[in-house]
Amino acid sequence: MSKSAEHANVLIVGGGSAGAVLAARLSEDSSRTVLLLEGGPAYDLNAIPHGVLDAGTVADSEHDWGYTSRGSHDQLEVFAPRGKVLGGSSAVNAAVAIRPRPSDLAKWASHGADGWSYEEVLPTFRFLENTPTGDDHYHGRNGPFPIRQRTHEELTPGLRGYVEAAIQAGFKQNDDFNGAEQEGAGGSPVNVVDEIRQNTAMAYLTADVRARPNLTIKGNVNIDRVLLSDSTASGVLADDGTEYAADEVILSGGTYGSPAILMRSGIGPSNELRALGIDVIEDLPVGERLQDQALIPNGYALAPGFLKMVPVVGAVVWAQSSTSVEGELDLNLTATHLLPGSASPTGGAIALGVALTLPESSGTLKLTSPDPKAAPLIDSNYLGTGRDTRRMLEAFKIMRHIGRQSALAKVTAGELIPGDSVSDDDLAQYVFHHLAPYGHPTSTVPMGSDVMPWAVVDSVGAVKGIDALRVVDASIIPEVPSTVTNLTVIMIAERIFDRVYR
Repeated sequence: MSKSAEHANVLIVGGGSAGAVLAARLSEDSSRTVLLLEGGPAYDLNAIPHGVLDAGTVADSEHDWGYTSRGSHDQLEVFAPRGKVLGGSSAVNAAVAIRPRPSDLAKWASHGADGWSYEEVLPTFRFLENTPTGDDHYHGRNGPFPIRQRTHEELTPGLRGYVEAAIQAGFKQNDDFNGAEQEGAGGSPVNVVDEIRQNTAMAYLTADVRARPNLTIKGNVNIDRVLLSDSTASGVLADDGTEYAADEVILSGGTYGSPAILMRSGIGPSNELRALGIDVIEDLPVGERLQDQALIPNGYALAPGFLKMVPVVGAVVWAQSSTSVEGELDLNLTATHLLPGSASPTGGAIALGVALTLPESSGTLKLTSPDPKAAPLIDSNYLGTGRDTRRMLEAFKIMRHIGRQSALAKVTAGELIPGDSVSDDDLAQYVFHHLAPYGHPTSTVPMGSDVMPWAVVDSVGAVKGIDALRVVDASIIPEVPSTVTNLTVIMIAERIFDRVYR
């Protein structure tokens, strides 16, 4: 027998990078009741555990959904990390805060997602940002989300050596990746203050916000499906049988969670739903356009005398492959200390990550069962085209070229991963067997116009054919941007609030 909970004007499923933002913004209006349901724990601000606070702890296993994905034909199972805690993946990621480029956003418009050009979203990025440095034209000073540009001086000797080696290899220095230019090498902008990761549950759901009488936050609530009445959302059903009623439902469960909830609700590919015994409410291509960025690890031992490993993150080279289109920056070459010192004979290590950020390949997300406790079947399809493979191999060779420059060689003591036994000529075999997620899946519920065959929601996240149901998270991004995605998701939530609810 189902149990009924209190009715809300707006019910948000998922308190991550988008959901926490929406809960804070929507509850600014004291006449609007807002209910935020988070699948993981919803810690009080004074009880957030170390694994969530520590900027050097990434993909904390205690706060993860435990998903896996098919990586490629050679790697049938890879880790697919997603944060399961108030703050979502913003609470467990590497806390790099880089915006998409104008060319990334122009692609959204080409699919009929209007209102998302760089010129239109720049004021939103400035509005949400709290940063003391950079050009005033690009940066905000008083927003809720703290972003700090890593300076060259505050980087570890290893990370400084990496940036200097990249410059030796021909890349220009970039001291502000969220400014006028994005190409080059430099310290990363991060949402980290005093080595504490500033996730959205902290930055947006402050003590004052949580004290609002019209906002209720519940943790450890796993949602089965959306409750529908005549193609209108009227609430959600939790896996314990509790019904939560609302005038409007917003799914912010992320690229894996939101499409799974939609499909269990009868919104998705009709043939797949019927095969699982789910009644079809709306035939939409949910889960059919998953995009994700693949990463290949490259690691070095730090030399004695250069073993400092804090701050852990980071430095980046944002570059273009030889086959990039119209000057796109389709490669992120990152440097962190996420490879533990125990992996090195010297007790210190630097992890270099080679990521293809604008893949041609796309994958899928499907249900295996109507059971809300069953994980979805995720196929990331990394390097699913020949061009993607060629670009990844090229990127790895570029990274190794950086690794051989004197500025990095003087602070390192040899390549650990893959090691000297793997020559450049042998890289193809290594790459296909060592693919890992960069951790930025998107596009399972993509925005687009009515003429786009794969579009599931409109330009402000409203699900097509269903009233009072919206999706606001990374799943609605029509094409993955050429960088990390967390800051983009926060912007999406801010902008949809501004366009729909303000």
